[in-house]
This record gives sequence, C-alpha cells and structure tokens, in this order.
Amino acid sequence: MKKYVLQSQKTTPLRLVKPEHFRIDYRRELNEAQYEAVTSTEGPHLIIAGAGTGKTRTIVYRVAYLVECGVKPDTILLLTFTRKAAQEMLRKASLLLDRRCEHVSGGTFHSFANSILRRYAKLVGYETNYTILDQTDAEDVVNLLRTKLKYDAKEKRFPRKETLYDLYSRSVNTLVPLPQLLLNEYPQFLELEEDIQKLYQVYVHYKRQHNLMDYDDLLFNCATLLREHDDVRRVLEERFRYVMVDEYQDTNRIQAEIIKLLSQAHRNIMVVGDDAQCIYSFRGSTIHNILTFPNEYPDCKIIKLEENFRSTQPILNLANAILNRNDILKHSSE
Repeated sequence: MKKYVLQSQKTTPLRLVKPEHFRIDYRRELNEAQYEAVTSTEGPHLIIAGAGTGKTRTIVYRVAYLVECGVKPDTILLLTFTRKAAQEMLRKASLLLDRRCEHVSGGTFHSFANSILRRYAKLVGYETNYTILDQTDAEDVVNLLRTKLKYDAKEKRFPRKETLYDLYSRSVNTLVPLPQLLLNEYPQFLELEEDIQKLYQVYVHYKRQHNLMDYDDLLFNCATLLREHDDVRRVLEERFRYVMVDEYQDTNRIQAEIIKLLSQAHRNIMVVGDDAQCIYSFRGSTIHNILTFPNEYPDCKIIKLEENFRSTQPILNLANAILNRNDILKHSSE
C-alpha cells in the first residue's frame, strides 16, 4: 500500500500527495526525532532541542517539507532573533530544495511587527510612515524630556537615560506595571516613582505626537492590533498558515502573545527551543514561555531532539547532572 502526505489548500480540507514525488528523502536524511518534527505539520508543536542536536537542520528541513507538500511559501512564517539567522535558514532550505523557499516569510519579531504596522498603523493611532527609533535615539528622547521636566536638576539623583529607558522597555516587554517593576528591580528609585511615571507618560505622548515608535512599540502595537481588531487578525491568520519560532526560550510575554493571537484559528504553530537556557533576559524574555507552552496548548505534541552531534558523552553527562539540580526545570516537569 502506498503512503501519502498532506497538502495544504488554504482553509479547505487537505488533499493527499504521493511522497515519491518528493525530491528529498526525509526519512534517510534525518534521525527519528528530527523526522517526526519535520513531518508533523498540523496543530501546536513544542520541539525541545539542546545545543548540538540538529535544531537548525530540523527547521530547514521542515521548511522544505512544507513547500514540497504544496504549502505556498509566503504562508509559512519563520520568526527568529536575528535577520541573519532567518536568511541563513531560508538559504539552506533553498539549496536543499529549490528557490521557492526564498519566498518563505522569515525575519525577527520586530521586522515582522513593522511589516504589519506599515499597513495597519492607523488602527493603533499612528500614521503608516512612522519613524523607528533605535535604542540610542530612544534614550536621547528620554533624556531630552528628562531635561525639559527639569528632573536632571533635582537634589535627589535622578536615573540616567539608559536606566530609564531600560526600565520603560522592561515594563513593556514583561507586561509588569512600572510601580511593581520599581519595587522588584529598582527599589533605590521608589521615592521617585511619581516623577518616573510622569516622564514615561510624556515619553509616550511625545512619540505619538511625532509619529515615532521605538522597538518596544513595534511589538506592543502589533499585539494590540491583533488583540483588538478581529478582522485584521483573521486576515493575517489566513495569510500565515504555518508559524515557526526559533529560540522560543528567549521570547518575552508580548512575543508569546503575538504568536498565540496569530495562530488562534489554525493553531499550526511550532516553537523550537532549549528549556535549559535563556540568553536574552535583558530584553524581558522569560523561560516560562517554553516551560508553560504545554499549558497554553494542552493538545500540543512535544518532540525532544536528544541525539547530540557536537559534544562527547562525558561532557553531556556533566551537563545533565547540573541540569538535574535546576529547581525551575525540576518543578516544570512535575
């Protein structure tokens, strides 16, 4: 009996395609766990992949597999933490299969949010020709407003522009209110809470008045758009039928919300990451996104890439012994 795989036709029922028409022998070129991750296409998936387990290879082959199944490349969305990483993965997929993979939508969360807001910014109170502030520019705007409010002349030393911007950014990315964040992480500035909050409101107003968005605004406004405008969300859900996220352990709460909203209808979401590391904590990322993914998606399929191609067994034994003493990971598995 011949085996068949599924081909996507927008939101209509999937039709069957013979795998012998595939150019790539996925079964031969991947190990068992990688093959399962690559060929499991429908519904939510959590891929646990430590360093050296072929995570990038799995993502590249899954892009190729979806395209070979007949999924339109521009309906596949690959979100990574650097543009270079996305470009390299899609380049490898193109070399593996063909140039159709170049048309897969790939990039960072910020570039994706920007591409959406360039069309729909008016719905969140901006013009579509807004200017993006990088971190240095944003800090300079905060400093300008700090000076205008004469906070730099206070007897009590007021936080520097870098500290203020970090505080505001962390509040946005973690969805933690400023007063709570001050109490938890900046207790030395608690007595300046009222002025710090006022400066933040002035900063927000200034950006809207001058049609400016900083990097955090891109994520925040994108999430707001998806959350508050069902018609737009439905259009984008139909456009991006397969969502993949690399390094999911380094996402923050807003990014997790964006992909949840974006895949609400079809739920074809695959997140890939290592539940034993979190690199970008200074961006408000939280490892709890990956640890609680099965709670957010109770029917998700969990696949673990455990065959290591990079380290020797003694090193792996030591690493596993250390991880076994990690209370956060231990509690998350209970």
